[in-house]
Amino acid sequence: MHKNLRDIRLDYQKSELTEKMARVNPFEQFDVWMTEVLQSVQPEPTAMCLSTIGENGYPQSRMVLLKDYDDNGLVFYTNYESQKGRAIIRDSKISLTFFWAILERQVRIEGIASKLSDAESDQYFASRPRESQLSAIVSKQSRFLSSREEILSAYANLEKGFQGKPISRPSYWGGYRIIPHRFEFWQGRPGRLHDRLLYTLHDFRKWERVRLAP
Repeated sequence: MHKNLRDIRLDYQKSELTEKMARVNPFEQFDVWMTEVLQSVQPEPTAMCLSTIGENGYPQSRMVLLKDYDDNGLVFYTNYESQKGRAIIRDSKISLTFFWAILERQVRIEGIASKLSDAESDQYFASRPRESQLSAIVSKQSRFLSSREEILSAYANLEKGFQGKPISRPSYWGGYRIIPHRFEFWQGRPGRLHDRLLYTLHDFRKWERVRLAP
């Protein structure tokens, strides 16, 4: 099987990213871009590709949803016993990638993942729809299933068991905060002469910003 995809290309022309317009602090620049994409029609604007280091040494990537961010880092939630959860236990170094096609932008982040406190995870779990709470409990994420019917049956039994009762967060489910030390902001430009600004944290206190060749 062979498909020629060589002629599929776009010429990016929607915006630019100059040193004059970019914020000195990468968290502030991220907030500017996130605010703009949330006001756009980009599907799943908070979706980000999370990459971890697998037990076999290969990178493993999957999409997760950003749920919170501030100057302390970026937050997502998952099953701690999932493939990504086990990978983070072995090696807390991760990378994140956002791609916002509608704005012709990409953000790449490298950092360290650390668990949120139980109180923070409890608070978010309580805010989730009941169906999502139940699925977090019933799913042994990344484990083998004999069939879809297996998990549907388990979900139905769990739903029946919790009928009329509050649902507490299971201990194996919760949040991670990514503490970044590198941000790269990419803005598509005409003729593939894209803008790339790299922010690197030095001594845990000062951000250095440089331009990269496209």
